[in-house]
This record gives sequence, structure tokens and C-alpha cells, in this order.
Amino acid sequence: MRSLLVAVVTVSTAALAGPSLEEQAKALFKPLPKDYETKDAPVMKERVALGRLLYFDVRLSKNHDVSCNSCHDLAKFGVDGEALSSGHKKQKGSRNSPTVYNAGNHLAQFWDGRAPTLEEQAKGPILNPVEMAMKDEASAVAVLESVPGYLPLFKKAFPGQDKPITWDNLARAIGAFERTLVTPSRFDRYLAGDAKALTDAEKAGLEKFVSAGCTACHLGEGLGGGMYQKLGLVKAVPNLKDTGRFDATKKDADKFFFKVPTLRNIEKTGPYLHDGSLKTLEEAVTFMGTYQLGKDLKKEEVDSIIVFLKALTGELPKDVKAPKPLASGKTTPKADPT
Repeated sequence: MRSLLVAVVTVSTAALAGPSLEEQAKALFKPLPKDYETKDAPVMKERVALGRLLYFDVRLSKNHDVSCNSCHDLAKFGVDGEALSSGHKKQKGSRNSPTVYNAGNHLAQFWDGRAPTLEEQAKGPILNPVEMAMKDEASAVAVLESVPGYLPLFKKAFPGQDKPITWDNLARAIGAFERTLVTPSRFDRYLAGDAKALTDAEKAGLEKFVSAGCTACHLGEGLGGGMYQKLGLVKAVPNLKDTGRFDATKKDADKFFFKVPTLRNIEKTGPYLHDGSLKTLEEAVTFMGTYQLGKDLKKEEVDSIIVFLKALTGELPKDVKAPKPLASGKTTPKADPT
């Protein structure tokens, strides 16, 4: 009888305890995929190879000195480490450059979500007067047409097209390459069932991350990137001038809403926030606690959460160095210093 009573008490206690940390994690998060291929955006090796060349090609900028990699450095976890990146003639942008890694399944691109896909996002910086500053789409296409080596690569990447070098195909190729930029970490092994992939301290940090309420926004396979949220949700952020998603939609309801950033590789992708105003993870976690959760997190709580966040640092692709650029042709437009 006593054994039966002990068994009943044990079962009841387990039931009251609720789901385990592993069960909660599997319900809230997902392991990263191999790539971010979709039906409309296939990851073909020919397109990926072409996209990689385009990603690093500075000739797609007006002054031939800025590439996609300039602000989204693959060797630096997809960022440049600056609060605001430098573009054409060293002009500074108005928002922090987010990491390009693991961005393939975000609900949209840019902090304000103005581009629905990676392919559409790839077009923006090339024509932005502060970033790469090309005059127009035709100017970018003309540069590619002037480089002899690009035509055969575009033909392989986009077979059957009479004129494969186009503005849209440029973006499709860059997008295909970016859809391969995935950085699996030990956290993915943990989600796949390897309980030993995380240390006890990292598990404690994960538990604090969940119990503090961080998963209200940071969930899914990217631990972010899947929704928009108001900055200053619980407490207004002082002197916040950037109206966020409102810039793209012009809807009052979207004022001060931003795309929730991914926390993958967050240890390596500072400074933080849309304006890069927070230099350290300690500042960022404390800030989020105050303004998004309405909580004054203690130092030991912040430190514990950061231990978990560091476990989200993944493995970079094997080759993140710039490939040898294709040789310029005799008719390649020269850099314009204006």
C-alpha cells in the first residue's frame, strides 16, 4: 500500500511540474534547416555559385568600392560590427545592418519589413544613394554585361533565357546564395534530442530565457525574425525617433514596430537594436527586460540568459572569403567618384 501511495504521489508531482525543459524547447523552437529553398526560389548550385560572385562584387556599386559583403561580412557572422554601416563616399545609413545568416525564412527583410523576400532585399542596397549608389537598374545590368565572364554563368544559372543577365536574375542569384547561409549550433543538436549538447549552465539560461518571457517574440527556428513587435512594448523608450515599420506602410498602428531580430549568433552580431545603440549583450538583455517585458532583471539573471544566448553561436560555412572576381572587360564602366 505504501509503495502504491509513493507511486501515486510521484506521478502527481510530475504532472504538476508540467513539461520538461526539453519538451518546452521543442515546442517553442525548431532546428535550422539545411537551406532556405522554396518552390519559387530554388537553391541551384549554378545560381548559388553566381550569387556568391555577385555578393562580393564591388563593381555593383557606383564607386566600385562597396559590395553586399561590405556591410554583411560573412567572416564576421554577417555583420560589420558597426552601429551604422558606411556606404558610398563613407556615408552612414540610418539603421544597423542585420546579419544575413539564417535570414531565409524571416517573414520579411529589413527592420521595417519593406522587402518580402531575400531576392527583393538584394535589390535595395544597390540602388540606395547612401549604400551602393548605382544610378538605376539598367546601370547595374550594364556592368554585368560588360564583364565577359558573367554571361556564361548567367546562362547556366538561368537556362533557356534569351537574355539571362537581367535585374531580376541578379537578385535571384544573390538570393539563392543567401538561402544557403545557415549556421547550425549545439542548440540544434539539443532540439534534435541530444540532451548533453548544452551544459547545465546553458540549460539554466534557457530556462530563465523562457520563464522571463523572452519567447513571446524570440521563438521558432531563428529565435526571432517571425514577427513585428513594438519597441517599448511595456515601457516607452526615451527619445525614440525612428518610427520603424510605419516608414514602409504609413499606417499609424505600425509606428515604432520593428521586425524582431534573430538571436542566432547574437553573441557575434553586435552592436544591437535598429540603431546599433547598445554595445553589449548585457546592455541589450537588460534593455529588453525593462522596455519589452517590464522587468528589472537582476545581474545574475542577465548573466544566465547570456550564457544560453552564447550557445546559439553556430558554425560558419567553410569558405567565407571573397572569391576571385571575374576579369573586367574593355567596356566595363569605370568607377564614378561623384
